[in-house]
Amino acid sequence: MVIGVLSHGPMRYNQLHRAVEGISQRMLTLTLKGLEQDGLLKRTVYPTVPPRVDYQLTELGLTLIVPLQSLYEWAVENRPAMQAARKKFAQNKPETGLS
Repeated sequence: MVIGVLSHGPMRYNQLHRAVEGISQRMLTLTLKGLEQDGLLKRTVYPTVPPRVDYQLTELGLTLIVPLQSLYEWAVENRPAMQAARKKFAQNKPETGLS
């Protein structure tokens, strides 16, 4: 999801946090570090007060946009079938009292 959001251009941390619904600050930070380590994301720090940090996709990261768009379209198209399968699974699964 972070790559999808960044496909629209550079963003600051708080913008990303608002755009990726439901992600915790810790998970976003870990995700950004991992993407940077993999060469998919560039982190730019500007010497301002307070410091400004922008995140943007690298050339390698940009190559993921097309495959991810295809995956997104597949997920949207098949969401009703997956929801039906989950409902059927939940109906057939005996309650154990464990989460």
